Amino acid sequence: MNWQERIVIDPGILVGKPVIKGTRLAVEFIVDLLAQGWSEREILKNYPGLTRDDIRASLSYASAALHEEKVCSERSQKCTLEHLSRFA
Repeated sequence: MNWQERIVIDPGILVGKPVIKGTRLAVEFIVDLLAQGWSEREILKNYPGLTRDDIRASLSYASAALHEEKVCSERSQKCTLEHLSRFA
């Protein structure tokens, strides 16, 4: 999935958060819905302007962002539970 075709970042839309092209729906919102247990079908029913490819692009963007994320610095000897708890 080439998320770049469907996800845009524009400082004038939601203060620059990545959104699905042509909408004001943030990638994080879609990922949050999925994390809360919403099915793809429920999302599409409640947001009829979205497509399956939009949802997949959101997940693909999130995956790419996580691959770039550095949770612990390279100089750190170990990651502490306290540090990682900020993601809980």
